[in-house]
Amino acid sequence: MSVEGYPTAYTAHVDTFARDHLPPACEWPVMRFDLPQLCYPERLNCGAVLLDEAVAAGHGGRIAIYSDAQQWTYSELLDAANRIANVLVRDQGVVPGNRVLLRGPNSPMLFAAWLAVMKAGAIAVATMPMLRAKELGQIATKAQITHALCDGRLMDEIAITAGQTGLLSKIIAWGGELEVAMARQPATFENIDTARDDVCLLAFTSGTTGMPKATMHFHRDVLVMADVIGGGLLETGPGDIFVGSPPLGFTFGLGALLVFPLRYRAATVAVEQPSPDALLRAVERFRATCLFTAPTMYKAMSGLVGGFDIASLRAAVSAGEPLPKATSDTWHRATGIRLIDGLGATEMIHIFVSAKGEAIRPGATGQALPGYEAVVLDDNGEPLPRGHSGRLAVRGPTGCRYLDDPRQADYVINGWNVTGDRYRIDDDGYCWFEARADDMILSAGYNIAGPEVEAALIAHPSVKEVAVVAAPDAQRGQIVKAYIVLEPGIESSSSLVKELQDFTKAAIAPFKYPRSIEFVAALPKTQTGKVQRFVLRQRAADNASRRD
Repeated sequence: MSVEGYPTAYTAHVDTFARDHLPPACEWPVMRFDLPQLCYPERLNCGAVLLDEAVAAGHGGRIAIYSDAQQWTYSELLDAANRIANVLVRDQGVVPGNRVLLRGPNSPMLFAAWLAVMKAGAIAVATMPMLRAKELGQIATKAQITHALCDGRLMDEIAITAGQTGLLSKIIAWGGELEVAMARQPATFENIDTARDDVCLLAFTSGTTGMPKATMHFHRDVLVMADVIGGGLLETGPGDIFVGSPPLGFTFGLGALLVFPLRYRAATVAVEQPSPDALLRAVERFRATCLFTAPTMYKAMSGLVGGFDIASLRAAVSAGEPLPKATSDTWHRATGIRLIDGLGATEMIHIFVSAKGEAIRPGATGQALPGYEAVVLDDNGEPLPRGHSGRLAVRGPTGCRYLDDPRQADYVINGWNVTGDRYRIDDDGYCWFEARADDMILSAGYNIAGPEVEAALIAHPSVKEVAVVAAPDAQRGQIVKAYIVLEPGIESSSSLVKELQDFTKAAIAPFKYPRSIEFVAALPKTQTGKVQRFVLRQRAADNASRRD
């Protein structure tokens, strides 16, 4: 898309809602397309590139998707996607630009449904399978969604949403109804002729700070993440088999488990319930080569890998939360594989800072990926020299475009995407995470980064998970408070509190130790597994208020 206008092939029967609710061009970040492989044709349908072109090139007999129940070749996936596209257009009345909500765990049918939406020129709104009616209602209302494809086992909440909002009037479920409708449709579909800068994806942020925002991505953006990360960072080839935990409603999962493998004619494994055991079992059974999950999962799997044959694994990618060095080292000792840490954002569609192989420096996130540049900004929005700490800002071939949201002005500053993270960039261009901007704790005049304290605590053998936030304090203004989930079999006690405090003092500057520790059964998290620290901050504030 150019700033002068929004190119589109459609002249009639088009839903222009998304186009009409893009932020003004003057509020967009600066976009860069420096890499020759990112120069795509003006007319582009990413679904056709990922699937139709693979079959046309002779990959139809290659396995595209594995699951416990079945496996689909590229030809079988194309057949299913075409039939679903026909159902959407012929039976459900979908027109280009309509938003289609997708609801279900990772499965061949969910993947086929996403591709069908692309081929039909509509806009996919993939959602986390555990969302409830209230959350689905927020999404449906924000994006004005009338159509939905849903796993039949998850229909209850979406039906409630439809009744409460008056939206989602056309819902069809797979696991019965959709398959019957597909059987009546041909296995061919004439893909809608879309532009590379037509909106094809509305990805909702995971709500770590409250009300989620809808980010808008184009057909071009889907291929950018495939070519920068899947091709460049991961060097994906047809022999690869990808597996992981992130759902399709999380752009980390969309890229890792669908877009990257299809772009390079590889295969993916759909795991519906991705527990640590289930992921390792899938690596062993399907001889997976690339694994994708969050730091907490890698920590849990590190103690289990001895019971599985994971010799096929060549790469493991961590994203979704900052990767503590202790977790990286534990996984490396257990497997011999050094984790690829990745910083990404829903606003940017996928990872933009990372490193691989010998370029990995444990503790550092990595460097800006090819096509991107990263700086840190001062409080006035101006870039700082290397070696300084500040707000991380990036720009490149993808960028933030919120759907009708005033928070666009908070994320895009002077043409930079400002992620909300505090980083230091060293002389070699490596980015070292310090804290989320709202995770800095000011205690008795000291600036303390919550994640640094978390990294110290997570190294203790009794600690399974930890989140550190600021708690109000009459004397110090704020104190460091740690919410800790203990490993199974470990009992909480006052002596353990002191042990953990002393352990922290020995690992980092003593003034940073948690003056308050609360043991909890679980940390509040989003559907993508990110800790909702704003919930813990409010809890700490409420507790302090009651004491006062």
